[in-house]
Amino acid sequence: MKRRLIALVLAAAMVFSLAACAGGGKGGKTKIDMWCIATETDSNRKAYEKAIAEVTAAHPEIEFNWEAIENQSYKTKIKAAVAADEMPDIFFTWSCAFLGDFVNANRVYCLDEEYKNWAKDLDPKMLNNTTFNGKHYGVPTTMNIVVMFANMDILKKVGYTEVPGTYEELIKCCDKLLAAGYTPFGCSGKEDWCVTEYVEPIIEKTAGAKAWSDIMTGAASWDNKDVAKAIDIFQEMISKKYFDPNGAALTNNEVKANFQQGKYAFYMNGSWNCADFFADSAFFPKVKVSEFPVIDSSKSKLGQLIGGPSDTLAVAQSSKNADKAAAFAFELGKAICHYGYLDGCGLPAWTPDYDTSSVNALTATVADIVAKSDAMVLFGDTIQAADIANIYLSYVAKVYGKQIDGNGFISGLKKDIK
Repeated sequence: MKRRLIALVLAAAMVFSLAACAGGGKGGKTKIDMWCIATETDSNRKAYEKAIAEVTAAHPEIEFNWEAIENQSYKTKIKAAVAADEMPDIFFTWSCAFLGDFVNANRVYCLDEEYKNWAKDLDPKMLNNTTFNGKHYGVPTTMNIVVMFANMDILKKVGYTEVPGTYEELIKCCDKLLAAGYTPFGCSGKEDWCVTEYVEPIIEKTAGAKAWSDIMTGAASWDNKDVAKAIDIFQEMISKKYFDPNGAALTNNEVKANFQQGKYAFYMNGSWNCADFFADSAFFPKVKVSEFPVIDSSKSKLGQLIGGPSDTLAVAQSSKNADKAAAFAFELGKAICHYGYLDGCGLPAWTPDYDTSSVNALTATVADIVAKSDAMVLFGDTIQAADIANIYLSYVAKVYGKQIDGNGFISGLKKDIK
């Protein structure tokens, strides 16, 4: 049953879809350097540590060095390194337009030849988001979606034994929570991507996945009244005090900790958080996971999700040992996927060839959500080109700060994104 579920997950995903140069290492070893975002507080840290230990042990001829940089800082650092052509041999990247900008700048090594050695374990459709002009440029690790986590201990105090399944019921639940002295949601205002974890599902469940995908990929205009309506819905939730008013000054780690400590009933974020919640033995029995409910059933439905295969390893065109770095990246990517899935950090982009019976219940539920999915639209800050994504995120920040309303959001983006 577990392998059948994994097959369904993969099938669903398929449908949608500073200076460091490799040279001579110590003792004649080949030197390979890598940058990533798996910092000490990142959910994927343990998976990276286990994978790196395994792969480096198998390759004593490689001197491997890696550096982990915080998410937001990393985006700035890798873009600067690409511009200066001063990149590590292997680097973490998000797929679609984020990686595409680097490919267009001729900074990324083509992986077509090395991929032939791994094709039996990595379906080519899992490479759709890292393929440009018919050539492969990325090694996927895990895939994730945005989900809604719920602290059931708090919900039970206002009469709920299950996560509200409709938007109307969710609003009633939030009103009951407020009346009982609980804050429904927490969201970091210091990290704009965290705000998109609320904004994008609300837009998708109002306007529909097709409309949102077309806007994100530039196939349709931002002048969409359903998007404006969704923004107004989000801001109405803020006005009703459904969100922690202190959230604007908090980091995501602080908001997440508050959720685990029982300060919020709900937390919207990536499914990679399943790993940290599972590791918190006192909190894990309290938490359930679901997708955000449908707002406009004439345009959307359950199974329309935000996310997909995105986390990727790529190889620098400038690497002095690009062929060896490519082989190492594939082996490492497969191992990160293996340990990340078992830890609950995401769903597997690689076909599992190991026992998955230990996968925690939260991750298994997310796998079931993905298996039943109808469509997935990749995260807004990665599906769009970097310059466009920055404009988009600046407007998302204005929405959270209530500086603009729905009409201001769509009219501003229509004007600023050409």
